[in-house]
Amino acid sequence: MTDKIALVTGANKGIGFEIARRLGELGITVVIGARDEQRGKEAAEQLGQAYVRLDVTDPDSIQAAARWIDAEYGRLDILVNNAGITVPPPQGVPSATTTETMRRLYETNVFGVVAVTNTMLPLLRKAPAARIVNQSSELASKTRVMVEDSPLWPLNNMPYNSSKAALNMITVAYAKELWGTPVKVNACDPGYCITDINNGMGFITAAEGARIAVRLATLDDDGPNAQFFQNDGPLPW
Repeated sequence: MTDKIALVTGANKGIGFEIARRLGELGITVVIGARDEQRGKEAAEQLGQAYVRLDVTDPDSIQAAARWIDAEYGRLDILVNNAGITVPPPQGVPSATTTETMRRLYETNVFGVVAVTNTMLPLLRKAPAARIVNQSSELASKTRVMVEDSPLWPLNNMPYNSSKAALNMITVAYAKELWGTPVKVNACDPGYCITDINNGMGFITAAEGARIAVRLATLDDDGPNAQFFQNDGPLPW
């Protein structure tokens, strides 16, 4: 059997790129999934990895990506659902949030994850012990955001926070369906990273933020399942 095969969505830049880079350094063959063909190919070339066009909001591109992975590798060992979007804080205030904004974020952050996971699941089942990692956020933790003296208290971005909370339940739901199989499904919070999504306002680098996803993507057989982690350890739901 060849090296493990991983697919990372939204891997042409930021945390996704760093996850792909770190997985590659571990000897894993990584498929760079990105909707922008030029940026995706450039990232893949830089990392010495493969590229497949994948727009998580486009079912046809997801199906085509799965067919390509099947033809090239015959299975998938790791799926990192990293692609995600947000809106500037003023647009995320609950009373200012439009249903259009909610739908747009959920299309990528929630429905996109379901579409990609369901389409890739037959390939993941072909692997000896597949791993699914969903890129969530500490802002999805109801426990953490309700601490009034916490820096998370004012970050009341309803579209983003609620989409990631939904993603956490999706993580648990897949883990329950796959319970008793070798497949493990976990969610993670990369931390407040310096990336384009927050206009470079983060506290840690994308490379640091990638660490927890890589750890969950390479869990041993006795590793955790249906859990929510950050670099420092488990997070409350």
